[in-house]
Amino acid sequence: MKGKGILVFICLLSFVQSYSQKINPANPDLSPGNFKLDSLPNSEINIPIQINLKPMYAMAEKSVDTLFTSPGYPDGWVQDGCDTRFKYSFRRSPLQMTGAGNSLTIGFMGYYKIVGSTRVCVNGTVISPWTPACRCGFSEPERRVNVSFTNSLSVQPDFKVKLAVKRNEPQALDKCEVCFWGQDITKQVIKGLTAELDVSKKDMEKTYGSVDLRPRFQQIWNQMNKVYNLYGLGWLKINPQKIRINNLFINKDSLNIYMGLSAKPSISFEKPEEKDSAIPNLGSFSKQQGFSIFLDAVLSYDSLSTIMNAEMKGKEFSFKKGFIKKKFIIDDCKIYGGGFEKLIIKITFSGTNSGVVYLVGKPVYDTDKRTIEVADIDFDIKSKNVLLGSADWLFDKKITKEIGKNTKFELGNYIDSAKININQQLNQEWIKGIRSYGNIKDIKLIGIYPMQQHLVIRSNCSGDLSVKVESVNISL
Repeated sequence: MKGKGILVFICLLSFVQSYSQKINPANPDLSPGNFKLDSLPNSEINIPIQINLKPMYAMAEKSVDTLFTSPGYPDGWVQDGCDTRFKYSFRRSPLQMTGAGNSLTIGFMGYYKIVGSTRVCVNGTVISPWTPACRCGFSEPERRVNVSFTNSLSVQPDFKVKLAVKRNEPQALDKCEVCFWGQDITKQVIKGLTAELDVSKKDMEKTYGSVDLRPRFQQIWNQMNKVYNLYGLGWLKINPQKIRINNLFINKDSLNIYMGLSAKPSISFEKPEEKDSAIPNLGSFSKQQGFSIFLDAVLSYDSLSTIMNAEMKGKEFSFKKGFIKKKFIIDDCKIYGGGFEKLIIKITFSGTNSGVVYLVGKPVYDTDKRTIEVADIDFDIKSKNVLLGSADWLFDKKITKEIGKNTKFELGNYIDSAKININQQLNQEWIKGIRSYGNIKDIKLIGIYPMQQHLVIRSNCSGDLSVKVESVNISL
């Protein structure tokens, strides 16, 4: 089947419809003005990535202390002015995290108990000793206070992630009254708590306030600039153009990132040169969904000639022309560009006669039928044998019949089979906890371009692809 497919492909290239432009097949006009390949459209790949935040919530839960105390607790005191001193123990509930848009709120319920003492001061002068210690929340329910931070995330064009941290005002749900006259020291407790929260806020902004992701994205960019061996199919070069983040938002327990990539991928028989480049700034927002990949398969004529000879060299045809038996043997094949969007196949033959036949034409693709078909054959004969005269006999009977068998290639089954294989690759678990989901909508061959140095076959593949991250492996 594989050999037949190659033979079909070769015949498709060889026996094609003629053109009105006159070509000298032995010395074709290959000036660039005779044919110009349209620029390959950018391939657009938009991937929604959904990250389950619950593992990160669990990481934060383990990394944040559950118990806080005043400095020097239980022996040391915190003195607020001349007339009040206190010391406290504060514990938190499990963290509660809620997200919406690009903001994440981290909050918890705080439970505290406090020991306080007062004395009389006049203009900063001590008049009386400290009263006996008064307790709040020890032999009774602990006092409660709501604590929260709101974090806003944004990604700048230079790949820097900006984190803006807002410390929300603590909300006291219970009063704390101490000593025999019932003095309310809730405000003093909230004031001390606020000071500690502000320290935490500054630390978060210092550590996470600006994170430069360019080095990490540069590593990804470098990988995309490498050349990949497709093992039997040639070499793939992605040729990235732009990376963008189309959207980023939090919804309940999920972080949703819509990544986009513009590229100009190509496949070639010969290994292309790898070139490093600096990653450009993030590209502009795009509303496109799914992916639309335009791919140029660049096939060298030398490689095609080698394949053609492997299939056709030495092939022999015997037939009669009137009462005369004739024999046609293919000795060598060579394919090259002919200018004016045409392809030339040079066939050196022997047998009853010997010489060179040049086949000239253009490949034609029928989108509706999903077939490559061949129209009229145009050829030119060069031979030292003057008895050749009219060479129409070369393509009569057996040769013509053999050509007719292989001048139509059905692509439908191959495209459908490719869809199944690609869909299997798109729907799988890449590593534990990370899985992709995708679907190929269509694969189209949209152009065949006989260039001067190579033959370009252009195709388009469209579909949808998403990635879901259920868990992350983080060392705590």
